[in-house]
Amino acid sequence: MTAFPASESWTAWPAPAKLNLFLRITGRRADGYHTLQTVFRLLDWGDTVFLRPRNDGVIARVGEGAAGVVEADDLLIHAAKLLQSATNCGQGVDIGIEKHIPLGGGFGGGSSDAATVLVVLNRLWSLGLGENRLAGLGLQLGADVPVFVRGRNAWAEGVGEELAAIDLPSAWYVLASPGVHADTAELFRSPDLTRDAAPAKMADFLSGSGLGNAFEPVLRRREPAVEAMFTALSGIGRPRLTGSGSGCFVEFADEQSARQALAALPPGVDAWVARGADRSPLLDAVAED
Repeated sequence: MTAFPASESWTAWPAPAKLNLFLRITGRRADGYHTLQTVFRLLDWGDTVFLRPRNDGVIARVGEGAAGVVEADDLLIHAAKLLQSATNCGQGVDIGIEKHIPLGGGFGGGSSDAATVLVVLNRLWSLGLGENRLAGLGLQLGADVPVFVRGRNAWAEGVGEELAAIDLPSAWYVLASPGVHADTAELFRSPDLTRDAAPAKMADFLSGSGLGNAFEPVLRRREPAVEAMFTALSGIGRPRLTGSGSGCFVEFADEQSARQALAALPPGVDAWVARGADRSPLLDAVAED
């Protein structure tokens, strides 16, 4: 594993994961993108992004990066180049990553990593862009990036970029990865995906109604590993799917209950515990810098 020591001018920044507490697809726009409704829940667990500013305008990845992601396709690199281009900035940066969030799991790893690059480089390069401008740039990188830029739990509509901050109760989660990389574009093309669900109201969610995830029945039919994970998790609570990935979670009111449930899972299940955050740890890190 590549080291990014502070003694060599590296700084470390959190890139938190998220959960979709429900996900409903309500239609399709003329441009082909689907409209949806969801609630984003930020977590206190995720990746760590390492940045080292440079004065020559070069943007480079240092270390291995995310497994299987070549530098040309790396969202961290795209985010830095987009910010550099949008502001005519002559500065550069070296970028490293310590990955914990599984790829294709629906936990938002790539989007969060990109948001961290935008937010932190805005500060390190002394650009002075406001949150709305950064969120707009983030949307060019992916529909989930703006929620990580804004750093607050949110009710989301549109393609996921229309965000309204929402207060959520304290919660802990058992998270699990079946080890399957779900292809979002392929799932959206699935003929058995429900694309025209009636819009829900925020009151429906807040009342505790189980609004579900449109991708869950599709993935459970397609991927035996996802179905097997749901079976394993059903022994400790009500499993749910997050986003359009294969990651699953069960919610608990407190840490002790979550850890006891984790210990009760069958051997070999790839699962861990994380706490729901009231706001992104990235915002706290930037404020403390």
